Amino acid sequence: MKQESGATLPIWDKNIKLPSTEHLHENMTCDVCVIGAGITGLTTAYLLANEGKRVIVVESKSIGGGETSRTTAHLSNALDDQYYNLISTFGEEGAKLACQSHAAAIDKIEQIANDVSIDCDFARVDGYLVAHNKEQEKFVLQELEALQQMGWDEVVLRKESPLDSLTTLPSLHYPNQGRIHPMKYLAGLADAIIDKGGQIFTNTHIVDFKSGPVTTVVSETGHAISANHLVVATNTPVNDKVTMHTKLVPYRTYAIAMRVPKDSVPDALFWDMDEPYHYVRLQRSEGEDVDYDVLIVGGEDHKTGQDDHLMKHFRALESWTRLKFPMVTEVDYLWSGQVFEPVDGLAYIGRNPGDSNVYIATGDSGHGTTHGTIAGMLITDLIMDRPNPWAGLYDPSRSGLKSAGEYMKHNVNVVAQFKDYVTPGEVEDPMEIMPGTGRIMRDGTTKVAMYCDQDGVRHKFSAVCTHMGCVVNWNEVESSWDCPCHGSRFDPLGKVITGPATKDLEEKE
Repeated sequence: MKQESGATLPIWDKNIKLPSTEHLHENMTCDVCVIGAGITGLTTAYLLANEGKRVIVVESKSIGGGETSRTTAHLSNALDDQYYNLISTFGEEGAKLACQSHAAAIDKIEQIANDVSIDCDFARVDGYLVAHNKEQEKFVLQELEALQQMGWDEVVLRKESPLDSLTTLPSLHYPNQGRIHPMKYLAGLADAIIDKGGQIFTNTHIVDFKSGPVTTVVSETGHAISANHLVVATNTPVNDKVTMHTKLVPYRTYAIAMRVPKDSVPDALFWDMDEPYHYVRLQRSEGEDVDYDVLIVGGEDHKTGQDDHLMKHFRALESWTRLKFPMVTEVDYLWSGQVFEPVDGLAYIGRNPGDSNVYIATGDSGHGTTHGTIAGMLITDLIMDRPNPWAGLYDPSRSGLKSAGEYMKHNVNVVAQFKDYVTPGEVEDPMEIMPGTGRIMRDGTTKVAMYCDQDGVRHKFSAVCTHMGCVVNWNEVESSWDCPCHGSRFDPLGKVITGPATKDLEEKE
């Protein structure tokens, strides 16, 4: 696969055979149009095709070219916002529903993989929440108390973790979690959708959304799809200008894949309580003559566009991994991804506020694979006019009063980013910009984004994000321009990679 969401190459892209697709080249109609061919979009499309709906999926990149290929694909209902926090915000019943929905998502992934015969390395594994010090141990015990309050008695406190080098303190043991190879799974889902009569168009960028009794989306080339229902499954909703983005905080997250001797690390999921926390899983290597497995470690999260010298995060991950897993050897892969944190701790899935036939799924936090599957199940029920017990919990229109503090904190941070309009540029002379890099320069009263390609040719764009007008910053890990306000990202030549922006950076002479 080509690198579409950044310059790094995740472990999942190797030797993946995707179905043949083409770009949208004519006007079309269907029952349901799905924007986005990641885990959310393809799960929704598959389930609706199963219901007999005529489904069209449209993707601006290739299948899985967005964030699904950049996940670490933990399948877990041990939620990273911790259940003692969720009980405080959503009550005991709401926390139970969240737990049940993620468990149901793992079951659904297993069922689909079996039904469609997708060889996607699905496995049930145990999960462990570990503490590295006595202060963190208190929070582990607090989480256990919350789980017992919810009636999740299968989770138990172990006196020690399965790996002494990770921690010698007690850990919570979660049974019946899972792991998956996300791109193998997506490839199988895409094949199944096409087999059921669905259509998938790739390299088709949607720039206009029209709501109404019949929804219409229009591509960059002017071709339109009209549908009775529209599902926007683009990680962050690109059909919305303001409302949802005031409730979402974009973060960059980092992952490293390192070799370990075969069977030297338990095949399990691990999470700690550091800030930001680390998340760990194993990927079995293929081939009889391969004598190693691959340990995948993620973490080092920070707000998108609000950090410098980003390679330091990979160095920190490697140092932490070598300390906690001393059996690791060489590094095979480094990559980063983007997650959107909801201000109240749970994803937003359901009808877009103000629309009866437009549906969104966003705020996946660190659980994109299960949240995406929950979205497919929930949105399918809404379109089929069936009751779903999770609809109220994940409703995008739900009140945010209980998380008002986090809401205000996020939006004050967004306003603070506009200070970049009055700060100096990073360099004064374009010749200071080295090949393959970008820098922000001041051009009179405005800021410009200057990129120097590998041939030494310099390209100049407005540094103002086309979504809400914040000044972008250069991401040297992924060779992209990242917006610090709402997470829009653009490639080195100003082409939009990730919403909420739908328009490219303005090219300058």
